[in-house]
Amino acid sequence: MATSNLIKYFFASDAAVDPEGRFNLNRRTRRQRIRQIFSTLSKHHFLKGFTPVEFRRLLEDLGPSFVKVGQTLSTRSEILPKAYCDELAKLQTDCDPLPFDEIIAALRDIYGARFDKIFAEIDEHPLGSASLAQVHRARLVDGEVVAVKVQRPGSKATMALDIDIMRIFARRATRFIKDEQMLDLNDVVEEMWKTFLEETDFVREAQNLQTFHRLNKDCVYVDCPKVRMDLCGEYVLVMEYVEGIPIYDRKRLRAAGYNLAEIGTKLLDNYASQILDHGFFHADPHPGNIIIRGGKIVYIDLGIMGRLTPVERAGFGSIIRGVGLKDSAKLKDALISFAVQRDNGAIDHTRFLADLDMILESYGSCDVDSLDVGQLLTDVLALTRMSRVMLPTSITNVARGIVAIEGTVAGFIPNDNIVNIINRHIESSTDKREDLQEKVKDMAVDLRRAAEGAIEAAQYSGETFKMITRGQVKLNMEVLGSDAPMATLSKIMNRLTLGTIIAGLFIGSAMYAEYGIGPRVGTMPLLSFLGFVGAFILSVWVVVDIWRRH
Repeated sequence: MATSNLIKYFFASDAAVDPEGRFNLNRRTRRQRIRQIFSTLSKHHFLKGFTPVEFRRLLEDLGPSFVKVGQTLSTRSEILPKAYCDELAKLQTDCDPLPFDEIIAALRDIYGARFDKIFAEIDEHPLGSASLAQVHRARLVDGEVVAVKVQRPGSKATMALDIDIMRIFARRATRFIKDEQMLDLNDVVEEMWKTFLEETDFVREAQNLQTFHRLNKDCVYVDCPKVRMDLCGEYVLVMEYVEGIPIYDRKRLRAAGYNLAEIGTKLLDNYASQILDHGFFHADPHPGNIIIRGGKIVYIDLGIMGRLTPVERAGFGSIIRGVGLKDSAKLKDALISFAVQRDNGAIDHTRFLADLDMILESYGSCDVDSLDVGQLLTDVLALTRMSRVMLPTSITNVARGIVAIEGTVAGFIPNDNIVNIINRHIESSTDKREDLQEKVKDMAVDLRRAAEGAIEAAQYSGETFKMITRGQVKLNMEVLGSDAPMATLSKIMNRLTLGTIIAGLFIGSAMYAEYGIGPRVGTMPLLSFLGFVGAFILSVWVVVDIWRRH
């Protein structure tokens, strides 16, 4: 009775967001699905607890949406015990397969009369059976050996219904969440809907394969299957057959002579390149999606891809630099500059900085092999929302991808992590001349800000003196014995000013020495030489003056 009332409350009146009517989302189908979920939970006696095997079977019975949750949990050993993670890892490729005659029926329905003219034979034993699709090895009439990925009949409609139920639940739940600092459940569900639409359209995946191959063609150790676009459709994908060793099978990898640390390092370095250089990255790099073949890392499933604009790539790089340096000030500036929306009047910068200090300090005390970078980024992103700094939704895909890739290479490189690798990638891929130009630009911006501040201060001072002379402001000040202290202060300020000038001459001359053009003195540009000479003369003068006065 309670279940029935709960269903009526949550799903009685909200209209489904399905403008084309493809998924038959309405009150009747929602009620049927929620009853089916409760029935499945009851069948597995969910209130009595689960063994690892029973938990996996429950998720399989609940459908593809819940299998996706299980796949994510399989890489999160800090959430579930190892026995559960190991069992849930079977959901990557070892879901219960569909009968072969259902696969053939689905293919005949897709291709119609063309079926017999395309396929010479199809292996009845699946290469892999996941929550959404099943893959079979096949030989085409032209002799090419391919892998045929067939979407499970009805799985797309079931996932659409599950997400629609979550959408309505989120709308209802937000009525009881009055704190604006809480996570926006609606945004989370809408992101799930976008991911669902992309993942369940195999034409998009075929296009993703082509784009990924083009962007990574110069990387000798990363690859993906070639795709047969003429044979692909919304529910079927035909691509090159890849025979290799799954990345999760470490025993076979070692037996084949592979160096696990090298695989892990190369995988993460390429992932950094996908994010920072291409802005087109695998958003779900779990172990079931990666195979090692002929010394290459091969991504075999590109259903979920993330995209970053050039501005977002630069912003994320700044965030990673701040995390890598454990510099809360740099991290705060990067997060605020990366934000798509921020309430500057409501941001408590002091509190924001202190909270970032606490996060970086808590993770900074961890050993490298126990540092959970994914959770660190998750905590940082949660803090930005609490501080009223809204980041673009694309950053969610990046964080999710990093969580997955960290789980995939866990144990491969125990003395390193993706933040260190991304920072090394940034350093190695940055052109020194461009870096110098950026530093010069930053210096120019800082000088401009300082000049504007000085001008503004002068304006305020002028207004203040006018008010004093007109009698609008009265200033009563007395400094006893002020002559000697003021003279000493003046000397200190003079020396500080000279010290700043000397430091600027040394740094500027050193930076210009490597790339400077024009007349040269030996191997050094004339301008750098004069700068060093001037800095040296001023340094000697300051030292002599200090010595004389003491």
